[in-house]
Amino acid sequence: MKDLYETIGVQKNATKDEIKKAYRKLALKYHPDRNPDDKEAETNFKEAAEAYAVLSDDQKRSQYDQFGHAGVGMGGSPGQGDFSGFHMSMDDIFSQFGDIFGGSPFESIFGGGGRQRRSRGRGSDISVRLHLTYEEIAKGVEKKIKINKTILAPGAEFTTCPTCHGQGQVSTVQKTILGHMQTTSICPHCEGSGKRIGNRPAGSGPDGMIKKEETIKIKVPPGVEDGNYMTINGQGNEDINGHPGDLIVMFTEKDHVHFVRDGEHVLLEVRVSYPMAVEGGKIEIPTLDGKAELKIPSGIQPGQVLRMRGKGFPRLRSRATGDQLVKVQVDIPANISKSVKKTIERLKTELDPIKKPFTKIDI
Repeated sequence: MKDLYETIGVQKNATKDEIKKAYRKLALKYHPDRNPDDKEAETNFKEAAEAYAVLSDDQKRSQYDQFGHAGVGMGGSPGQGDFSGFHMSMDDIFSQFGDIFGGSPFESIFGGGGRQRRSRGRGSDISVRLHLTYEEIAKGVEKKIKINKTILAPGAEFTTCPTCHGQGQVSTVQKTILGHMQTTSICPHCEGSGKRIGNRPAGSGPDGMIKKEETIKIKVPPGVEDGNYMTINGQGNEDINGHPGDLIVMFTEKDHVHFVRDGEHVLLEVRVSYPMAVEGGKIEIPTLDGKAELKIPSGIQPGQVLRMRGKGFPRLRSRATGDQLVKVQVDIPANISKSVKKTIERLKTELDPIKKPFTKIDI
């Protein structure tokens, strides 16, 4: 997977302004309005936005610098079906980075940021974030979420839009830094529908739409990661023809008091006493499904990692399960009594390696 700093085209020590400037340059170069039907440009546009989403956020950037792609939910292969690894749609990009796309030169070239883009023939999508604990992710969970969506008011009637004559789009020629450019954009008066409200039912908005609260059940499968998402078809906002968009549920991991996640593995750090490090023994430690006993081998070294197989996260849409990796640190007491010091002196004689006489080497 390509390094995010390389994707944006900046050094690792780049400032926020430098990252923003570099991203804006790439976004202008690969913008879909400037590269229609160019899949490679679209891919580059999305990759730049995904990299910027991480590097422009202090916390995500720190996690990426420390753990790489896995630290920000970009490790491993993308999911299948309705799930994916770290991914941003065009709507995500335009809605999250409106400050990038607003104003010159984007506004003059592309008619503003793409926040009002929508596919003709259906309503807009709704995006929500669902926060999950590590335990919920490990086992899978069913959640209920409330959404407010726009639906067509019963009894609403429409007429043909006089601005676009039912086409849903208008064409304009603009003078830009690239010369004269003809752009086609969504009709500002009917927002691409080709219709205007005629009979507006009481309580509805100027477009004949009303708000409706609905509770949706979400079945979250085991193993999802931060940045994965689920698409629930037909649960988004309706257009004036009554055709709904989709509900996009983005999964977010809550920080854990004990664990750090690394893909399907879970990381834990424990501290043991010096005597236990020397003699070995057993300790009880937390796991994703409760507690478990861990055997500390005699003579363990500070920083050594022990593996508990099968105690990590399940891999999405797979029977495989990751491991729990336990990093062992040794507690060295700062203050000790005289008797303990004498004991250590005796041990020093026995435990220190045999010292050989120093041999002088002439150079």
